[in-house]
Amino acid sequence: MIDIIYWTFFALTLASFLFGKWLDYLNDKAKSPIMPPEAAGIYDEEKYAKWLAYDKANGRIGSVSSSISIVISLAMLVMGWFGSIDSWLRQYVEHDIVLALAFFGVLGLGSSILSLPFRIYSTFVIEEKFGFNKTTVKTFIIDMIKGALLSAAIGLPLGALIIWFYYELGDYFWITAWVVMTIFSLFMTMFAASWIMPLFNKFTPLEEGELRTAIEAYCNKVGFKLTNLFVMDGSKRSGKSNAFFSGLGPKKKIVLYDTLIEQMTTEEIVAVLAHEIGHYKKQHTRQSLILSIVQSGIMLFLLGLFLRIPEFSQALGAKQASFHVGIIAFGIMFSPISTLIGIGMNILSRKNEFEADAYARDTYDGKPLASGLKKLTAENLGNLKPHPYLVFVSYSHPPVLQRLERLEK
Repeated sequence: MIDIIYWTFFALTLASFLFGKWLDYLNDKAKSPIMPPEAAGIYDEEKYAKWLAYDKANGRIGSVSSSISIVISLAMLVMGWFGSIDSWLRQYVEHDIVLALAFFGVLGLGSSILSLPFRIYSTFVIEEKFGFNKTTVKTFIIDMIKGALLSAAIGLPLGALIIWFYYELGDYFWITAWVVMTIFSLFMTMFAASWIMPLFNKFTPLEEGELRTAIEAYCNKVGFKLTNLFVMDGSKRSGKSNAFFSGLGPKKKIVLYDTLIEQMTTEEIVAVLAHEIGHYKKQHTRQSLILSIVQSGIMLFLLGLFLRIPEFSQALGAKQASFHVGIIAFGIMFSPISTLIGIGMNILSRKNEFEADAYARDTYDGKPLASGLKKLTAENLGNLKPHPYLVFVSYSHPPVLQRLERLEK
């Protein structure tokens, strides 16, 4: 049975890689070297050529990164290195919780070291070449240190608690873990933009003036209580622009990138905000949170069943079953289900984006939203016509041409 499980792991890992490569191939074939007529009004010839070069550069580094990743992943399986790491750590660590945290720490450190050269190249070569990068070496290093400390501060106690549930509560593990994960999800939804994101970016209230007056007038019109409207210094790291909505109830917050304010007119910014408020009015944020909670509950229930079968850990080279090696095995086995869930969530997300666009059009004006979307696409060098299969599997937002078509209707 262990051999069957092992080859299942191998096949699933390889199939996932090949599936991604197939989607990338289709997407590359869908690109036209000549600017299509639909791009008129978004790109000119020079800008379109720049997008092609940018997309090609990102595709090349992504291909190298994914190829190295699959080689290492398959080597870990073939050589039984997951089990070897477990055995090595057991020489120094006896406590089950500490052992599990150390195991994940070693894998996390290894993954970070392997991905670091690609992050550096992407930031300081590709993004720099195409005029997006604003990140200094100092900011890059500080971000890494802050990210590592934050991951440890949150991940270690949360992980230790869930592992303790597993070893102490047996069959009830998944229920208690689900409760903890639900509380954590609610906390992050309500407070991430207030407590965590400010560790990396500066948030300042939007100052009084034409833009704030126009935003407040729109919010009053649609009955949206505006209490937290901030500008984020996105230009500290990138020239790309965006806006987002976060939080629930009195903790809801609207955030504009400073780059967005620089690139758009007042009417376009209000239209983009109307889209974000549309998500709130249509209950999309709450809907996504509930679905995420349900999904985590199902996943933890299956995990609880899965971890009872020692052969899964042994198929990865472990001499004895454990929570931490079992988690890796579960991640591999669950990957097809995770892909299907992701497709379903993306379908729902694209539907929600269309609804938010319609809300902005109906309560404000579709024309400035359309022009704003065109500017966002052009300034961020977005793909106008990705392959439909890639959109179906991976896109949480509809391609901009589809959004513009819907707005015109």
